Amino acid sequence: MKALKLVSALVLVAGLALVAARATATSSGPPVAAPCTSAALTAHLTYVDSVQNYGCEAGWAYLWATIGVGAGQFSVTELMSYAAGGWHAASRATYCHAAMLPDVVYHRACFSN
Repeated sequence: MKALKLVSALVLVAGLALVAARATATSSGPPVAAPCTSAALTAHLTYVDSVQNYGCEAGWAYLWATIGVGAGQFSVTELMSYAAGGWHAASRATYCHAAMLPDVVYHRACFSN
């Protein structure tokens, strides 16, 4: 009976070691950093005419841009988050809290316009 328990334990340990080694071998490593360029930030925004300033940190960004044409142009500030391989506008009403955003993004996205 003791021998059966010992063999079962050894098989269990070997199986766990195999699963752990396989999981380590297939993990993808650290996440890819979000690209921080005006083109990357505006890729999903069809209404941007020009970009005056932008910045990114830790998956968050701010974008100061001009939208509209001619006399109808005006400046906007967008808070952006990086997910699913791209930047997307995020709600300032929801996310503009100092504890939620990196300092530079918080100050430049939440205290403008």
